[in-house]
Amino acid sequence: MRHRIDVDGMTCAGCEAIVEDKVGAVGDVTDVTADHETGVVAFATPHPTTGSYVEQVVADLGYEVIDHTAD
Repeated sequence: MRHRIDVDGMTCAGCEAIVEDKVGAVGDVTDVTADHETGVVAFATPHPTTGSYVEQVVADLGYEVIDHTAD
């Protein structure tokens, strides 16, 4: 399952690296990308509930979660 989280507050490549590192450290998350220009964090996980956990990880880093979709 692919997830997309729209995030406010990422301003540079350093932000992207931090988000990718922390989200990528979540157990069953793969294929993490963060883009500060679009404000999108995308990742894959086989477990639907992991998406909510990743939202919290992103928020704990100080970024505002605007929207979260999964397909």
